[in-house]
Amino acid sequence: MKAKLPLIARILLGLIFFVFGLAGLFNLIPPPPDLPERLMTFNTGLAASGYFFVLLKLTESICGLLLLIGWFVPLALVVLAPIVLNIFLVHSFMAPSGVPLALVIGLLLIYLAFFAQPYSATVKQLFKRK
Repeated sequence: MKAKLPLIARILLGLIFFVFGLAGLFNLIPPPPDLPERLMTFNTGLAASGYFFVLLKLTESICGLLLLIGWFVPLALVVLAPIVLNIFLVHSFMAPSGVPLALVIGLLLIYLAFFAQPYSATVKQLFKRK
């Protein structure tokens, strides 16, 4: 079972980002009507840029796909790290009901990046002093 844990975590995290990335890219899931006002303002500001949400959802979809197929996993984890941090912070400050899912996503990413045998050695190289 221990050997399968990184695979399960990778597939789960990959599915989350691939599915929700595509859903956001193609507007398959409408935003809930009862979003907190601060979150609506935040989303409106980001959408006003004209490119940000497309870039974000495309990045999530591509990284999710990389995790699903097992290619460039350490790179996908590093690229997703600031996105996961932002997901956690947005939910912490603007929509607390989403914090549990944000924690699960964060824990999966931390586990894969720093504790899962096939990927942690590569990610940890980024933190070594020369």
